[in-house]
Amino acid sequence: MFFDSHRIIVMAVAPVESITSLSSDLFYDILRRLDGPTLASAACTCASFSSISKEESLWENVCSSVWPSTNREDVKSLISSIGGYRKFYADCFPLIVNKEVGEYQWNNNLQYPDDWTEAEYYGDMIEFESISPSDFVSIVDIRFKEKPICSKVLWGIPNANGYDEWFFNCPFRIDLLSCADRDDNNDGVVTLSVSDGLPPITSMEREKKDGKLWQELRDGLLLSWIIVNKKIKQSANLASWSPLDGQRHWPTDKDFVFRFGSVLSAKGILPSEAVQCILIMKFRVVHIEEEGVQTNLKATELSMQLEDMECAHVNGRNSLLILKEALSCRRSNNFSEVLESCLMYSKVQNKLKEEKIKNESRLDTLCILSGIVAVMTFWYYVL
Repeated sequence: MFFDSHRIIVMAVAPVESITSLSSDLFYDILRRLDGPTLASAACTCASFSSISKEESLWENVCSSVWPSTNREDVKSLISSIGGYRKFYADCFPLIVNKEVGEYQWNNNLQYPDDWTEAEYYGDMIEFESISPSDFVSIVDIRFKEKPICSKVLWGIPNANGYDEWFFNCPFRIDLLSCADRDDNNDGVVTLSVSDGLPPITSMEREKKDGKLWQELRDGLLLSWIIVNKKIKQSANLASWSPLDGQRHWPTDKDFVFRFGSVLSAKGILPSEAVQCILIMKFRVVHIEEEGVQTNLKATELSMQLEDMECAHVNGRNSLLILKEALSCRRSNNFSEVLESCLMYSKVQNKLKEEKIKNESRLDTLCILSGIVAVMTFWYYVL
């Protein structure tokens, strides 16, 4: 996996009396060749490495290799303003993990969103007034088989102009492919072809059977979606790097949908106390080999939305509060922990659905019995 790679450096050097006799330039030259995890480990080996590893230029190189979008001048200025590249890497390389999902207990007095009070559904207005959609920046990078294929930066949140009731109450959603980026020469179109490592496909019927293209996409795609809050100078990666799940041939035979994301805390914001951040990436097959052109795919969707335990989209007001809380939540470099957190969320969500169906079934049965009793009582008095 991309973020688990480690590099072993073997060097032949002349005997020296001590490591301190080596020049700092040589140390710097060694450290600048390391990836992030190895550089962090090297910093713990000796005082000299620890001192030099604090150089911002080293971490700028690391961030540039992991997130090509950080090469942009506006992003460089943003990272400098929120604490520098070292802090940015430490905040955004680990993934969000929420292990408190298993402790979630649905409040029996507030079983359905219709029963929530306005204060419970819309959150704390005093805290909310300190958050603005313009405070958030999305930094997105997509890789396929370790090769960068797309970098996008979105300042602010779309459709939040005016910060009015429409944004407060409507489902929160960020769609990057519908937002034109002036720096993109291809007008925001993201494509994949055989030259990027895709297998040549001669027939979609054959692809349906062997799923070779689907498997290559599922195993090769990596997504990073970093959210930065300029005001509080915090950032976090909301993606799961690798896809959590996906769907072949939907809604047409030529579509492939992949879902990334994480489980975010909603304590004090929603009664469910947890929501799922869902990042959707959709590709459509544009050309296949039998059409005389190499296999070619185009991204048709790259979006973010938040869903609660009821699978309902979270509105704009609560989404801003949740995103702000996500910037200070627990993180981990272990992808299996992220996957476990998401699976635990799905398990609790399915249990809630089952309980809701049972309650609705009991209510339907009660209504039917009440109707039968009412009819029998009516005819008893009539006759």
